[in-house]
Amino acid sequence: MTLTSGRFVGHEQDRGIVQFSMQDGEKEIACAISTSALDDLERGPRARPSEREDQFMRLRERIEACVERKYQATEFEGTPPGIVLRSIDFRG
Repeated sequence: MTLTSGRFVGHEQDRGIVQFSMQDGEKEIACAISTSALDDLERGPRARPSEREDQFMRLRERIEACVERKYQATEFEGTPPGIVLRSIDFRG
């Protein structure tokens, strides 16, 4: 089964991440992307905290494609298990 878009959860400035989810049928998959990865994807100036949701939405297609690859490879992290994206996940 392929993943579908879930919800935007929020930006955690102190942890340097944006949290969101993806759906595998009825199952919600917790996901996060580092703010550094977001900025690297845009190759521009660092976004301000108030701009993170808009930045995520602009890059959502690329982010979700990367989540799909890691999900299929069962590259989960944390408790409960989720998908975490970093800049290195977009290289190659």
